[in-house]
Amino acid sequence: IDGSGLADASLTDSYFSTSFIGVNGFGGPAETKYPMMQRMTNSSSSPSLLNDSAKQYAGHDPLTSPNSSLFNDFAALSVSQRRKTPNPSASEFVPKGGSTSRLSNVSQSSMSAFSQALFSHPSMGSPATAGLAPGMSLSAGSSPLHSPKITPHTSPAPRRRSHTPNPANYMVPTSASASVANAVSQPPSTGQVIQKETVGGTTYFYTDTTPAPLTGMVFPNYHIYHPAAPHVAYMQPKANAPSFFMADELRQELINRHLITMAQIDQADIPAVPAEVDSYHSLFPLEPLPPPNRIQKTSNFGYITSCYKAVNSKDDLPYCLRRIHGFRLVNTKCMVLVDMWKKIQHSNIVTLREVFTTKAFGEHSLVFAYDFHAGGETMMSRHFNDPSADSYFTKRKWGQHDGPLPRQHAGLLPESLIWAYIVQLSSALRTIHTAGLACRVMDPTKILVTGKTRLRVNCVGIFDVLTFDNSQNNPLALMAQFQQADLISLGKVVLALACNSLSGIQRENLQKAMELVTINYSSDLKNLILYLLTDQNRLRSVNDIMPMIGARFYTQLDAAQMRNDVIEEDLAKEVQNGRLFRLLAKLGTINERPEFQKDPTWSETGDRYLLKLFRDHLFHQVTEAGTPWIDLSHIISCLNKLDAGVPEKISLISRDEKSVLVVTYSDLKRCFENTFQELIAAANGQL
Repeated sequence: IDGSGLADASLTDSYFSTSFIGVNGFGGPAETKYPMMQRMTNSSSSPSLLNDSAKQYAGHDPLTSPNSSLFNDFAALSVSQRRKTPNPSASEFVPKGGSTSRLSNVSQSSMSAFSQALFSHPSMGSPATAGLAPGMSLSAGSSPLHSPKITPHTSPAPRRRSHTPNPANYMVPTSASASVANAVSQPPSTGQVIQKETVGGTTYFYTDTTPAPLTGMVFPNYHIYHPAAPHVAYMQPKANAPSFFMADELRQELINRHLITMAQIDQADIPAVPAEVDSYHSLFPLEPLPPPNRIQKTSNFGYITSCYKAVNSKDDLPYCLRRIHGFRLVNTKCMVLVDMWKKIQHSNIVTLREVFTTKAFGEHSLVFAYDFHAGGETMMSRHFNDPSADSYFTKRKWGQHDGPLPRQHAGLLPESLIWAYIVQLSSALRTIHTAGLACRVMDPTKILVTGKTRLRVNCVGIFDVLTFDNSQNNPLALMAQFQQADLISLGKVVLALACNSLSGIQRENLQKAMELVTINYSSDLKNLILYLLTDQNRLRSVNDIMPMIGARFYTQLDAAQMRNDVIEEDLAKEVQNGRLFRLLAKLGTINERPEFQKDPTWSETGDRYLLKLFRDHLFHQVTEAGTPWIDLSHIISCLNKLDAGVPEKISLISRDEKSVLVVTYSDLKRCFENTFQELIAAANGQL
């Protein structure tokens, strides 16, 4: 969180903790704002990290405030706030949750019809107006109706959330507020206390809707590491020891993606790759470059192609450039189709960003720029790169059942994996066909596999440009035929996966392939392949195969959500690391500084000496035998207590063991912040 970019209005309903503010904006100008930000966050809903007492939640904005979520919900629904007779059953009048003050503008007659069902919590047992004195209202920031110069931003309700109130009077009714409460015929509802506050010489009364704390609920006053969630802990295989860091498999995958994204080439070794193409630079070949004298063309597009990773100088993001060699674009009418492809955003489609022509490679070339997915490999290289699989398929004596029948664990893919691919590919086709386009690249060489089972259709839109017919008045006239061809291509891909061999989709082997599918897989998979590969008298749609997928769609959705839970749990293990690193970085700039402001003893005197001893307490402790005592949990616990400024006392011993200083973590935090602010001021030339 960058404190320099936060406005005061955005802090009124925030859930900040003081420890996070204490490390915001390391080395930046946001550090100078810390005292103000600390005052603003002390009244937040989180437990105070500087005091032992916890402050109750006060996170609701008045209805008329622009920050009010209910105000935004009403604005989005275009519901008039002047409606006199609201419909109680309408969904826009069902509150999202929160105090009853948000519904103060709803008529009392309509409230009675559903108030019991909505306000089941004891602290919300009665409408907020039950605790108000006559002539008082919850509108306009819970201030009097006739208060002069009152706005939602200057009224007491928002101010008491952005400024620290007097702890002695917080949630304790004053004599004036007690007299007002006694004047009301009905006592205030639970958790609501009438408060008064003087702003500019004018006294305002408002109802404090802060819910009362639940009995027995306490929070730790410093950050701790929570255990893994049970639904994730029982999902993963048990390790020998609990881990507080990201899983090695996920870490290695992320590192590999990072390395591939940052890979570069030596321009002197590969002079054929230009240093810059249009607005892209740092080109890196993702495929072996074709030889210069190559004449044969690829079987996919009919042209020689090459693929590069490049960085766009406009946004500094990596992209994948697909170059069509020797292609001269003579008509720009095809850009209508390119613009249609640019609008498609789907999780199983590699998005096309732009198409341009260039002579940077020494000849006329057409370049397609796509999103770059590091670590992706084609389905061809993942599943069909094993020659033994083809020999297993072609050498089997079909029709002879005396031998052992093939089984899924004997070289065939599990059916669950095939259905996972079917769901993703059909989802991509459904989006493309709905947009009025056709995929035309449903081929194992043009389907990317990232991770374990994530598919993305690559190279979309290339055929639309290469085969564009200028004589056609309507560029979308043949899309219906191309969409039917997409379904046939999908059937061939599924059949090849079921056979685990590309030989199965050859015409002479189709009968053998279908026999293999019948023996080893379910009838639904066989029927899906037959439906996609069989000629129909009517136009087919990708939606027709949805009943064949059936409940397997929910299986894939459940697997994706479980995978998301595992990744979020690994992310939760690392969520505190950035905060602790910034804390250690600040501490490192203070400790053992040779000289500051021409004072060689600066880091050895005053507050800096306490921080030096604290550093020794963290890292330099020894056992009774004099050996180093290394305990990561001790380091993390002490840093968290320092960051939170807890009142716990700590004994700091000098290196000569002649002095023992007993201080609290709150004292150390004050020394730490004051010292670092002094360094920041000197770095900015303010000293």
